[in-house]
Amino acid sequence: MENVLIEKSGKIGIVTVNRPKQMNSMNSLTRSELAEAFNLLENDKDIAVILLTGSEGKAFIAGADIKEFLNQTIETEKQLEEDWIVTTIISNLKKPVIAVIDGFCLGGGLELAMSCDLRIASDRSKLGQPEINIGIIPGAGGTQRLTRLIGEGRAMEMILTGRMITAEEAFSYGIVNFVYDSDDLMDEAIQIANTIGEKSKYAVERAKKSVKAVSEMNLKDGLKLEREMFIECLNSEDGEEGITAFIEKRKPNFKGK
Repeated sequence: MENVLIEKSGKIGIVTVNRPKQMNSMNSLTRSELAEAFNLLENDKDIAVILLTGSEGKAFIAGADIKEFLNQTIETEKQLEEDWIVTTIISNLKKPVIAVIDGFCLGGGLELAMSCDLRIASDRSKLGQPEINIGIIPGAGGTQRLTRLIGEGRAMEMILTGRMITAEEAFSYGIVNFVYDSDDLMDEAIQIANTIGEKSKYAVERAKKSVKAVSEMNLKDGLKLEREMFIECLNSEDGEEGITAFIEKRKPNFKGK
């Protein structure tokens, strides 16, 4: 791939946007390569958790490549959906994805991060949806995912003013889960990923599915899905192993089934 790197470390897959000269901004090729990278890791049986980050520099992902907009003709909603299909792929992935944010996380970068399951940021990071400053609005999930994540009032504030917020503000708003020193960020991310990776893949997949359903289902249907997922886990090999290990006071040996 030209703009995306894939690494593996034990059960962890690491996807890196590698355009440091462009502050890791994403053009169409980068988004296409990201989609391919996540599909590859989804099908890799050795990988349990995926980290998404940007190459070292000033930015996680500074947004979409704005210069490309002048040469693009987007006339239909379907075209835009296909161009940013990576956000849907990440959101629907069975495996957990953690956005590791160091530096600027703006526009499409924040939209990509919000499609992940967890977000951790360095204390030097700045986050925002600044599209309004150039006469457009978020078009890859910003108005929808941000509002679901932090509520209408805060989302309106960020989207209508276009201002950047600090990592600490993002933490208080509920956008990021943790804030760490920049030097410790990747080590902390790997530790979190390893913690998740030790759990039952079978249970993690069903937990993610149940939580994701909240924004798409009413409470009655959501509770029904949760019960179905609980019963599947309870009757699984991993469920039996986990319960038995707890009773026997030992570490469980999960098989992912």
